[in-house]
Amino acid sequence: MPKISWLSKLKIRLTNWEYWPFSVLYIPVFFYFGWLAIRARSIFFFTASNPSIDFGGMFGERKSEIFDIIPNKYIPITKLIREGDLDAALEEGDSIGYPIIAKPDIGERGIWVSKVRSREELEKYARECPVDFLLQELVSFPIELGIFYVRYPDQEGSVTSIVRKEFLSVVGDGKSSVIQLLKNSPRAVLTADLSSDFLRKEGNKIPVEGEKVLVEPIGNHCRGTKFLNDENEIDERLTNAIGQIADEIPDLYFGRFDIRCNSMDDLRDLKNFKILELNGAGSEPGHIYQPGFSLFRAYRDILWHLRVLADISILNHKRGIPYWSFKDGYQKWKDHKNHNRLLYKK
Repeated sequence: MPKISWLSKLKIRLTNWEYWPFSVLYIPVFFYFGWLAIRARSIFFFTASNPSIDFGGMFGERKSEIFDIIPNKYIPITKLIREGDLDAALEEGDSIGYPIIAKPDIGERGIWVSKVRSREELEKYARECPVDFLLQELVSFPIELGIFYVRYPDQEGSVTSIVRKEFLSVVGDGKSSVIQLLKNSPRAVLTADLSSDFLRKEGNKIPVEGEKVLVEPIGNHCRGTKFLNDENEIDERLTNAIGQIADEIPDLYFGRFDIRCNSMDDLRDLKNFKILELNGAGSEPGHIYQPGFSLFRAYRDILWHLRVLADISILNHKRGIPYWSFKDGYQKWKDHKNHNRLLYKK
């Protein structure tokens, strides 16, 4: 892909707030968080939100431990591989079958998440990944969603947000290469991984007119996925279905299910779907990243969910769930920073 000037990238970022850095976008949210911490009398109030998830699921939780509390019928085959254990990785990869998804056991923002297509690619991944990782069966259902669910203690829960993920793709015109087509996409300019194996192998190919080429198979906003607001799909049947799943997970009150399903109606009937991940207190209502979604409405929805997180945490605390101490919470934060340093050496 020809180089895009930093000025062009800056213009895209400034005129599309969905690409703003987290530390900039969340400035008003940090102030509101401070007020909620004062109200709860603990900076780590969120640790009481989901008692069965480490640190409430704000950050640094192990995905493998979360999968342990989700009924097996709802999740893909998933195996934990210790850092550097090449033999175990290859054995489990052969058992699950290729292609396969590899991702850090503790990770965020799509870093080190990869679709591994062969034993050779898995060997390379296992040798290079600097942390414990998961191998997960590839789920081929066509629809990927992020469904936010909240439940106050001793009350019925509700679905508060649905985002549908549209993976980074290009559509051929019969003349331009995949890389040239990506150059014309502002989303790709900012997020496409130019060093990916896929683009090295396929980037110079010219798709026929109308041919859709999937460039990035990982459904993360940082990897170019477009987030589409699907709140219109929220209804009683879907709420009951997600509530039934949540009821089978111990002490879950606040979080987002990342799900692949065959259709929305199938999901409402709890068939032909799998939970790819469950995120806790650190979850965002992904629908806010719908292109064109107003910044004011985004802040409104973020702050509303944060207030609900605090309400649930305070209620759980009154029921006897302790907040983490400052000492333990600070140590968790330091451990998380050190872990991320390993991940971002990539």
